[in-house]
Amino acid sequence: MVRQEITAKGVAIALLARREHARRELKAKLHLRGFSTVAIEGALDELEAEGLLSEIRYVKAYVHSRIERGYGPRRIHLELRQRKVDEKEIQRVLAEYADHWEDAAHTYYRRRFGEKPAADFNEHMKRLRHMQQRGFDMEILRGLPLSDERPDAALS
Repeated sequence: MVRQEITAKGVAIALLARREHARRELKAKLHLRGFSTVAIEGALDELEAEGLLSEIRYVKAYVHSRIERGYGPRRIHLELRQRKVDEKEIQRVLAEYADHWEDAAHTYYRRRFGEKPAADFNEHMKRLRHMQQRGFDMEILRGLPLSDERPDAALS
């Protein structure tokens, strides 16, 4: 029986096969598995050189995933900053999605609230707060059917 030696690079590849990871995230997972800092850094450097580990690809996958779950640019930006992702990469990827935020807000709004407008002002404000907590700003929310009134009237 052939015994395979478990290496930091092998474990990292197995983790990357499941989903994209940030370098910092992979580093932490490999530390938890008991690999030395030298072995981890060497493995991660090799993976980056081979194109298997990419911070920008991680950010794009993360942003896409969060949009699919109904989150807006502010929330996604905050989450990526909490994960210690480089600010320039966050800005670059979010800018690529600039034309999609309104559609994403409409899609999530319909999925969450349906087509029926809010019955009263309190319901309108509740929906608006919910959308803001999901990370959508007022510019994006202006076109949503939050109430029976004209869409811009209550948000101006």
